[in-house]
Formats: sequence, C-alpha cells, structure tokens
Amino acid sequence: MSSRRRGAGRGKGGKAEPKAPAKGSAAKGSPAKGSAKGSAARGSKARRSSAPKGGPREVSAGGVVVRDSEVAVIVPTRRAADGSRVLSLPKGHVDPGETPVQAAEREVREEAGVEAEPVSELGESRYWYRRDGRTIGKSVHFYLFRYRRGKTDDHDDEVEEARWMPLKEAEKKLTYPAEREMVTRARERLKEGERKDR
Repeated sequence: MSSRRRGAGRGKGGKAEPKAPAKGSAAKGSPAKGSAKGSAARGSKARRSSAPKGGPREVSAGGVVVRDSEVAVIVPTRRAADGSRVLSLPKGHVDPGETPVQAAEREVREEAGVEAEPVSELGESRYWYRRDGRTIGKSVHFYLFRYRRGKTDDHDDEVEEARWMPLKEAEKKLTYPAEREMVTRARERLKEGERKDR
C-alpha cells in the first residue's frame, strides 16, 4: 500500500465521490455533467447547466488492465447512491508528486491486486459533481496496461471484489459509460497492435 490513505479517490468528508462516469453521464451520488473525450453519451440524470469555472478540481487516474482477452474489474465496498453495487475499473486520486500514469499503476496494484505495465493512454473522462454544497470538477485519465503478475484477491480493503472479466462483457456490464468506452478503446488498440504485428 502506498502512502495514500485507503479510500482516496472515493471522496472525503464521509460522502461518496462519483467515479468516472461518461461525459454527460450521471455520477455516483449526485447528478453531474461531463464526458469522456470523444464521447457524446448523456446520462438520464445529467444536468444541462455548466459547472462554474475556476472552482475546485480533482484529478484521478485509472487503468484498463488486459490479460489475454480479459480485463481486471473491481467492486468497491462503497455503494452507489441507490445502494447498488458498482462494477468499475481500478482508479483513484493522483497523489502529490505522481504523474497520472504512475497513479494509475499504483491504483491498479492496490485495488485490483496486480502489477501491470503501462502501454498507452486511452483518454480522459471529465465531469462534475456536488459535495458538501460545493461544485467540484473532476477529470480521470485512463491508461491501457498489460498484466505482468499478481492475483486479484490481493486487493486492498476498499475493494469488495476484484476479478477478471472478458473484455466484451465488461463493455456491457461496467457501471459507468465512460469506463465501458475505455474498455472499447483498449480492445480496439489491441486489435490495431495485432494487425501491425502480422
């Protein structure tokens, strides 16, 4: 475990922080507006107004860790606003002195229990949410990782379950549209790499 507090990336002050919904999709906890770069998807609870400029901002990073045709996914212990379980990619705050890709690699190790090698950047999800009466802008940088070693049951205590899931299944079952899109981008990136290797 790094010097990061367990649970960073999940909000402070006892309130859940939304985790990487698609641009325009609803965030966990509060309605939000945002998008995944390159996506125009809108969530049913998305607000139409813009978040105030110059307000507080948070930066997180996460990883799409691929092993053969599978991706590492997690179920955080913290539930969605409606009490349902969340199925997501490992991600969390960028700590001081870290680059986003370093943070993503650390979060993969802590939340999914595996070590992985970064391959390429996949994109960024941007949205905003309300916490303690404040509007907070959020961006999450996602990276494609190649699995190296480790077991998914070696995750930290902020994660209820970590497991491998087929890429195509994750494209449909991950809770947040932006994360489903990142898995799609990862699969397409891998296909491009296979074509170039031929």
